Amino acid sequence: MHTLLDFDGNLPAYINITNGKTADNKGAYDIPLLKGSVIVADRFYNDFSLLNIWDSKGIYFVIRHKDNVQYTVIKENELPDNRHQHILIDEIIELKNTSSKEKYPKRLRRVVAWNDENKQTIEIITNQMTWTANTISELYKSRWQVEIFFREIKQLLNIKSFIGTSENAIMIQIWTALITILILKALKAMAKFNWHLSNLVAFIRLNLFVKINLQLWLDKPFEENHIPPPDYIQGVLF
Repeated sequence: MHTLLDFDGNLPAYINITNGKTADNKGAYDIPLLKGSVIVADRFYNDFSLLNIWDSKGIYFVIRHKDNVQYTVIKENELPDNRHQHILIDEIIELKNTSSKEKYPKRLRRVVAWNDENKQTIEIITNQMTWTANTISELYKSRWQVEIFFREIKQLLNIKSFIGTSENAIMIQIWTALITILILKALKAMAKFNWHLSNLVAFIRLNLFVKINLQLWLDKPFEENHIPPPDYIQGVLF
């Protein structure tokens, strides 16, 4: 499921479902992108032909680069002295490998940041030359929202296994799950109560066949809302 997640709201703006043999980068060629967009992706999208197409369309990218990328350092950018100590390297590079250079002949920017949580270095390449190295690293850090989105679908909607095995059955189950997660996130955004998505799903399951005022319940889930009985004029015996 090739997914373009919009940073505003962390909701999918584009989804293309292909067979399991289609590589991530191959599925990205068809994604419609606007000029000035910023694409943040993992190393599976480190396809220099794809990156060259994005660059030619005025699209910025922040991609984790592969360990085997060969390059020449053109310039080392100065690092700040008293802030952003997690930034280890900020430099301008050119690809050295002939095949890679033919696919992407322009210069790239390479930023290396230390991830204290996972105790590892994150190496990033980008065609954005003016933003600070910290901004580049923070952009890549936001890519984790993609993993959270897929985790929510798998865990909250029980899409770890499929009910049917035909292509149509699998498509129906996936698209139904996507529609459901969009509705749930819309309800979460509408509510005044600070719901966690997992709690919202659990409470909706408990109240699935209960007739309630949805907006009132979303705002005040733990308050009993007693609706007075209607004032009938006829039909009252006592």
